[in-house]
Amino acid sequence: MTRRETRKQIHLGVHFPGVNNTTVWTDPRSGSQIDFASFEALARKAEEAKLDFFFLAEGLRLREHKGRIHDGDVVGRPDTLPVLAALAAVTERIGLVGTINTTFNEPFELARQFATLDILSGGRAAWNLVTSSDAFTGENFRRGGYLDHADRYTRAAEVVEVARDLWDSWDDDAVVADPATGTFLRDGAVRPFAHTGPQVDVRGTFTTPRGPQGHPVLFQAGDSSDGRDFAASTADVIFSMHSTFDDGRAFYEDVKGRLVARGRDRDSLKIIPATTVVVGDTDAEAQELAREIRRAQVPGHTAVAFVEQAWGRDLSDLDPDGPLPTQEPDDENQSITRGRARHGDPRRLVEQWRSLAETNRWSVRDLVVHLTSRGGFVGTPAHVADEIDRYVQEDASDGFILVPHLTPHGLDDVLDRVVPLLQERGAFRAEYEGPTLRDHLGLARPRVHQTVAL
Repeated sequence: MTRRETRKQIHLGVHFPGVNNTTVWTDPRSGSQIDFASFEALARKAEEAKLDFFFLAEGLRLREHKGRIHDGDVVGRPDTLPVLAALAAVTERIGLVGTINTTFNEPFELARQFATLDILSGGRAAWNLVTSSDAFTGENFRRGGYLDHADRYTRAAEVVEVARDLWDSWDDDAVVADPATGTFLRDGAVRPFAHTGPQVDVRGTFTTPRGPQGHPVLFQAGDSSDGRDFAASTADVIFSMHSTFDDGRAFYEDVKGRLVARGRDRDSLKIIPATTVVVGDTDAEAQELAREIRRAQVPGHTAVAFVEQAWGRDLSDLDPDGPLPTQEPDDENQSITRGRARHGDPRRLVEQWRSLAETNRWSVRDLVVHLTSRGGFVGTPAHVADEIDRYVQEDASDGFILVPHLTPHGLDDVLDRVVPLLQERGAFRAEYEGPTLRDHLGLARPRVHQTVAL
């Protein structure tokens, strides 16, 4: 066998992050977060590099800090599905992944929207399943805060089950094109559906033919035991946050083991964590650039707001380049920041942070830079290519979702200088081998399961 034939293939996607504490949106080189030209530029650049997919996150409510929209965080996001549908018209091969919530959406409309995107894109649609039981987010919806935290994966699993039944209610050859009589539905090729469960009660007839992939690819992000079980039972790709090598290997083995316990092949689920990449002509140059980026991502007011969340106090007078507060946290005021996950037990957390800051002689800002760093790859293009390849070949991941610090051109150096090195060593495709996202990811096309009936 040749080296190319024996190497595990790397899967790469790009993440369009929007305005948040990853994106340095104050940089003059940063483009619009809502102009379609920004989405198009990143998607086209990623497709030129033959990447697997373009990934859009979702925010269903603007986050607030001390009762005001936090200007250092997400300040706006167009609706995901129209953006991806528009991108389908200006790209040809790259997968289109949309993050859509299972708590506040209904399975019929979700199944129809993603089936439509799959058809319009020629088989490139993917759905990143996320859950929410947060009452703050829920206030934007008619059933605000109704779902108990323990029920979030119960509902998600049921929503996916119904969506799959809807996609499978059409046979692959349901639509027949006859030159003499036109297009028509083959008899018996579309079946009515019915489902009654604790979260969903629906019946009827689905409106949309099965897409080129059969089912859109299903992504899922979740690190709890329930989240890992849900991914092992349901997902095609898990969007992991484990970006260091040892954590990545442990997570990889845990989730792959859960697949086997459910009768699934280890390769039927791809584990693809998010990561950042900073390259330079020398390692020292890359390290300095990475330091500058991290400092720009955590300006003083962002560092103070981060600490205020744990302390539950207004710390407006705190010097971000000085020490941590001396007062103890307010246990009763942990909603100072809304729309962001809580840090955990405040007193225990503050104790840990003080120990870190004292040991390392860190200021408030230094500490927050450390706490919010995702790891990532820093170095010359050759070093970064070596590390990405090592993670995949040694089963710490199946690839990476690349997160830029600038939108939309923050990954240009990575796509121009690192990806070609991976292609040269036979670890990443030089050309797309098939038209669909399932082809890119090496995932089988689901068969129709004719189990839907009234």
